[in-house]
Amino acid sequence: MKYTTLPNTNINVSKICLGTMTWGNQNTEAEGHAQMDLALEKGVNFFDVAELYPVPANEKTYGDTERIIGSWFKKTGNRDQIVLASKIAGGGDYTAHIRNGGLSKANVIDAVDKSLQRLQTDYIDLYQLHWPNRGVNCFGVRDFPMEAAKNEAENFKEILEALQDFIKQGKIRHIGLSNETPWGTMKYLEASEKNNLPRPITVQNSYSLIHRGYEVGMSEVSLRENIGLLAYSPLAQGVLSGKYLNGKLPEGARGTLFPRFIARYKNESSERAVIKYLKIAEKYNLTLTELSLAFVNQLPFVTSNIIGATTLEQLKENINSIHVDLSTEAIKEINAVHAEIPNPAP
Repeated sequence: MKYTTLPNTNINVSKICLGTMTWGNQNTEAEGHAQMDLALEKGVNFFDVAELYPVPANEKTYGDTERIIGSWFKKTGNRDQIVLASKIAGGGDYTAHIRNGGLSKANVIDAVDKSLQRLQTDYIDLYQLHWPNRGVNCFGVRDFPMEAAKNEAENFKEILEALQDFIKQGKIRHIGLSNETPWGTMKYLEASEKNNLPRPITVQNSYSLIHRGYEVGMSEVSLRENIGLLAYSPLAQGVLSGKYLNGKLPEGARGTLFPRFIARYKNESSERAVIKYLKIAEKYNLTLTELSLAFVNQLPFVTSNIIGATTLEQLKENINSIHVDLSTEAIKEINAVHAEIPNPAP
C-alpha cells in the first residue's frame, strides 16, 4: 500500500480508501465485515461512510452502514487502526425523511451524535458535509442549475461554529466538504480564516476517466489551498470496469439493480470513451479497472481514491491498482481520448 497524509495534519492515510455504501443493501453485515478484514490486511486504513448509507437511501435502511462498521469495531477492537470518515446529509427532497433542513446547526448536532452511537466510537477522524444546501451542478447535473441556485446559500460561519464545538469536545478531529464547487470551497476557507474556525482539509467529489470536471477550477483550489480530493466513483459506478458495454446488464450488478445510479455515466459518448480506454488497458496488459483506478491514484491533487465493491474479488482488484504505475506514454494516450471526448459523464 502507499500512504499520504490528510492535508495540514499528521494523520497517515492509505491512498486507497474503502467505500462502504453497499453494506446493508447489496451486502450483508457479514460481507461488510469481510471487506473490512481484507482491506485492513491489504494495508487500507481509511474507511468512508455517511449517515444516509446504504444507497439508495430510504428511511428503513438509514444508518445501517454505520451500524455495520460499528459492529465490526466492537467485534475486532480495530478502531485505533482506522482513519474514519463520515458525513451529514445535505438538504433537499432526496433526504427529507432523513435530514430535513440540511446543514443547519441543529442538524449538525443531531447528526454527529447519532453517527457516533451507530459507529460505536467516541470520535470521527474526518467529518464531511455530504452536499451543499444550495443548488449546485453535481449528481449528474452538467450545467449550473440557475433555478435551484436561487436558494439562499448556506450559513458557512454557523456550520463551521457547530463543527468547532465537536472538535473542542474531541468528537471529531477534522472536517471536509463533498460535492462542492470552487466558490463554495473558497467561501468555507474564507469563513474559517476570518473567524478562526476549523478549516476544511478535503473535498470528496466525483472523479473518473469519464468525469474529469474536477480539473476545471477545483484542482487549482486543491493544489493552491492544500485541500485534497477524495475521489469517489472512480469507476463511474462500475461503467469503467467495462461490464456494461454493448448493453450488458450483469445479474446482481449495481446498474442492473438500480439503473438510475449508472444513468449519469451511460450514454453514447461515454461508451465510445470506455471502449477507447479498454483498448489502452489491453495494450498495456491491464484490466480496464486497473487502468481507470491507477490514473486517479497518480494525480497530484488526489489525497485518496475511494473504491467500493460488492465482492471480495472486486475489492482485491481495486486495491491492487495501487501497484500499477502508468507509463508516460499510457497517460498521453489516456489524455488523447479525453481531448477527443471530454467529460462525457457529468
